[in-house]
Amino acid sequence: MLGMSVVVSHVSNPEGRQALIAAVGEARSRKTRLIVVTPPAPAAPPSDDALDDLADRLTKAGVEFEIVQSSGELSETIVTTAARVQAQLIVIGLRRRSPVGKLLLGAGAQRILLEAPCPVLAVKP
Repeated sequence: MLGMSVVVSHVSNPEGRQALIAAVGEARSRKTRLIVVTPPAPAAPPSDDALDDLADRLTKAGVEFEIVQSSGELSETIVTTAARVQAQLIVIGLRRRSPVGKLLLGAGAQRILLEAPCPVLAVKP
């Protein structure tokens, strides 16, 4: 279903959990499918239990979803996946940072914001 999806990355940290919650809400309100991009296996190998738990939570949330495992740089996979499916929205989680760090975004978030083919919603825990 092209042009009818929300893309989010799923990382098991507070930022990732908040992004997933926001993305589920966006997918529900837009009545569209959710595409969840997980980190590449070498960086953070998701166990089958973790992926099953994610799938169970998304099923219980009542959204149509697809899980895509990144094979390289997570931010690149998010941008290319969003372009491939002509996504309506990308949702990312941002870390809280020190006063100096607040002037700079992480490289991944910056890349997504600059290269995204659609609007980006950034959320904080």
